[in-house]
Amino acid sequence: MNKKITFIIQARLSSTRLPNKVILPFWNGNTILNLLIEKLKQSNGCHIILATSDLPANLPLVDIAKKADISCFQGSENDVLQRFIDAAESQNAEHIIRICADNPFLDANAIEELLHEIQSTENYDYISFLVNGCPSIKTHCGFGAEYVTLSALKKVRISTAESLYHEHVTNYIYTNPNQFNIKWLSPATCVENRHDIRLTIDTINDFNNAQTIYADLSQTNAFTISDIITYVDQHPECKATMKNEILTNTK
Repeated sequence: MNKKITFIIQARLSSTRLPNKVILPFWNGNTILNLLIEKLKQSNGCHIILATSDLPANLPLVDIAKKADISCFQGSENDVLQRFIDAAESQNAEHIIRICADNPFLDANAIEELLHEIQSTENYDYISFLVNGCPSIKTHCGFGAEYVTLSALKKVRISTAESLYHEHVTNYIYTNPNQFNIKWLSPATCVENRHDIRLTIDTINDFNNAQTIYADLSQTNAFTISDIITYVDQHPECKATMKNEILTNTK
């Protein structure tokens, strides 16, 4: 079965801890968002939607989407679940891979594995990676993505009005596994039992740390999750920053 897959990138500029984080200069004149878009474009045949809010402050994201020649949808600021549903419906997207815009180290191999699983299996509402017993979206790693169907998101919408589940798009699904057909994938073995890796970006310390790692590793043509973890282990100052941010920023 050949499913039409759509990447939906979740982004906004009003982060309380680090405003504008996804459009700050990150590496070689590129923003994190630009780097993510270019990485996702390597998955041929997949449509890309940038889903942001309708606040005027997010207009720079609309401009980025236009320049990158991808779709853009503006919807609810706080009801992110509804924003995703509306964005998907605007492009007739039934099969969605949700991407968080603050993860510059999104793993291309993980995306390819996820795409393979989506096409080779049927009737799953949700597919993602289970990292040390936790859904990857709730970890600090920032390597993975998650697949969800539009019908599953609509089921969440009618199942709960609780703000937590409308702000965090897929939380209700893996919190209520008896109501959905879920498949968990194993992450790269080098991530097992690593609770000290933080590469998602919420704060200026996260940003600066990730920027240094990305710049150093980008001196080679390509780098993997294993390369990233090896680098962190060889640079105690990076690991110390991660440890402090993990302690002060819950997931």
